[in-house]
Amino acid sequence: MRERLCFDNDGALRYLSDPSNPVVSRLMEVMSSYGTPEEINEKAKEAGKLESLMKRLEEEGSPYLKDVRWLEERRNAGDFVSVREYRKSILENKDASVDSSRAVTLEISALQFFPWLIAEAERAISRKELMPGRFIRVRNMAEQVEDDGDLLAVAASMKIMGASLVESLDTRGTDGSNVHLGGPDTITGYFGGIGQPNDHCYRWVDEFLHYYTEYGVKQVLNVNPGTVLLGCLLHRLGVDVEFKISVFMGNDNPASVLWTLMMAKLLSREDGSTPLVGLNLSNSCDVETVRAVAEIRKALGLEKAVRIEHHITEPWRHIVRQPYCRRDDLLELAESIPNISAKHEGGDPEVEGNLSDPSSITDYFISKAEILEKGLMDKLERDYLSKHDAVNHTARALTERGLAFVAAPLLHD
Repeated sequence: MRERLCFDNDGALRYLSDPSNPVVSRLMEVMSSYGTPEEINEKAKEAGKLESLMKRLEEEGSPYLKDVRWLEERRNAGDFVSVREYRKSILENKDASVDSSRAVTLEISALQFFPWLIAEAERAISRKELMPGRFIRVRNMAEQVEDDGDLLAVAASMKIMGASLVESLDTRGTDGSNVHLGGPDTITGYFGGIGQPNDHCYRWVDEFLHYYTEYGVKQVLNVNPGTVLLGCLLHRLGVDVEFKISVFMGNDNPASVLWTLMMAKLLSREDGSTPLVGLNLSNSCDVETVRAVAEIRKALGLEKAVRIEHHITEPWRHIVRQPYCRRDDLLELAESIPNISAKHEGGDPEVEGNLSDPSSITDYFISKAEILEKGLMDKLERDYLSKHDAVNHTARALTERGLAFVAAPLLHD
């Protein structure tokens, strides 16, 4: 029976490289207005330099510039606790050395507004806590640009901290393009995924190339099989795009993950590199599924390239059944699986469950104008700092178990 699993892919690969292929030809058409892959990458490299970002903040007269400089000064002064000091404070006189080959990346979502990052940094300094090594944003991109340089300030801060950053482009189906997505009256539409119908997958590429070349935004969220394919093709053509696959893609079993990783492997460059750097599994995945996913990833030679990202906490309302906390699962998995991250998208359940106004996943889609009009900014910042607390609870649990973590490297190492 196994011989039936031996495939001849020459036909499919020939079609993929055929200029008449409508998928690839449309992709090339979008790319052409930005230049060659080499020109695109050079523009992005220049735009993403710390000095370039700081200069633009200054030219725009951004009120956030002083806070970015403050963060850099605090880093240079050594005000953030070092990983070694952090471990010693928890383990006391015990051996504080750990095996860093399976270090868990501390991840937080979603950093919607730049001032929240400064509030988080102030808390980390005063309490000798850790800043995450990975940040996710879900805020409207156009709004970020218009908000006194918010996008620039966050990008510059990531350079200062040495942390990785993922932005969520606006062409992700929730922009009105998908007729299935509305309110409760169209709820069944959500069962088919967020969706990026018709030409929107190419608009996603266009939007990425804009923010890549203008702001150096290199890593973005990916929610649709079409844009996953286009992201892989874009990388294969020479553009240094990176993306992580969202939990909303629904990779919730080993077969779905094999399908996703096969595409990344098939379309990798000749040097074996792939744009897929993070795979966010469904919240339903259990320990055995994550282990199976790790085996698939290893078998395809993607263990170092693709990080397995799993939610430890989630907003209290409108996304999962509560109480939801996968910290114990993480501790079990981290003992044997490398290159995983612990994503914190809500406070710990015992905290959020006692609030009269706990967090909701729908908070991500409220405009800043509406937030200010309704007086919600302090409440939403509180929710974000609850996620920061959850990140540090995970770091403590890992440390007590003798396991390593990745916090913002330039602040804590």
